[in-house]
Amino acid sequence: MIYTLTLNPAVDYVMHLDRLCDGEINRSGGEEIYFGGKGINVSIILKELGISSTALGFVAGFTGEAIARGVRDMGINTDFVQLKSGVSRINIKLKSQLETDINGAGPKISADELLELINKIKLLKKGDILVLSGNIPKNVPQNIYSQLLELLNDSGVLFAVDTEGEQLIGTLKYRPFLVKPNIHELGAVFGIKLEGADDALPYAKKLHDMGAQNVLVSLGEAGALLIDENSSYHRVAAPKGKLLNTTGAGDTMLAAFLADYLKNKNYKNALKFAVAAGSATAFSNTLANAHKIYNIAENM
Repeated sequence: MIYTLTLNPAVDYVMHLDRLCDGEINRSGGEEIYFGGKGINVSIILKELGISSTALGFVAGFTGEAIARGVRDMGINTDFVQLKSGVSRINIKLKSQLETDINGAGPKISADELLELINKIKLLKKGDILVLSGNIPKNVPQNIYSQLLELLNDSGVLFAVDTEGEQLIGTLKYRPFLVKPNIHELGAVFGIKLEGADDALPYAKKLHDMGAQNVLVSLGEAGALLIDENSSYHRVAAPKGKLLNTTGAGDTMLAAFLADYLKNKNYKNALKFAVAAGSATAFSNTLANAHKIYNIAENM
């Protein structure tokens, strides 16, 4: 079973405006509501690709109830910890000439509630996959991902990690099966600005040397590269298309890589499918559906 962890899920409230004027009343031309967070996005794409997963994390208040119900209504298993106080965050996405995001802080998480989540994760067993995705809320220990990997270090659970900075570096000594920084996050880890695949390659190799079994680096419109567990290098260019959306493209790539690798056990093919899937979301207004993902993959 694949488990995805979203420590700070959200209701994403998208509003469309012809133009955004500071200091004035702005009227929306239409709204959409999505339930998300990086781990939940991974579960949504896995579901599209026919793979079951269980979404873990914290939910609180009426927004938390809506998130849990909305995710279940998509046919995804959930095992959230219900917090005793606060409300899950609402992120405002204002789409006008430019996109402006206002992301909520989220609820406070007590030590007892964190322990409840840890006890759920302790139940994972050999062959399970745990996807640790997204940034860590301020009121949770910033090394929580490392703590979880240490806790399950000898359990046979595989880890996929999609975070940045010290949170990413702290997981490497536990040899995660997969890490997935984008090119900007990869550069930030080493305090350098990276411009393309040639720049990114030596630093991807450094993450591999530091412990990551597989390093998948998304390169935006340039596609992605992979250093696999055998130290082989793979690169796939992204297909051409109109960019409509960047939110969730990396999560889609991660989910698709896992889905294809679990099915075919071929890293090169998994990378190609991951790039197709990430592009499908980038060419959609929201997370891509299976039809669009497979259509792009077949034509690459």
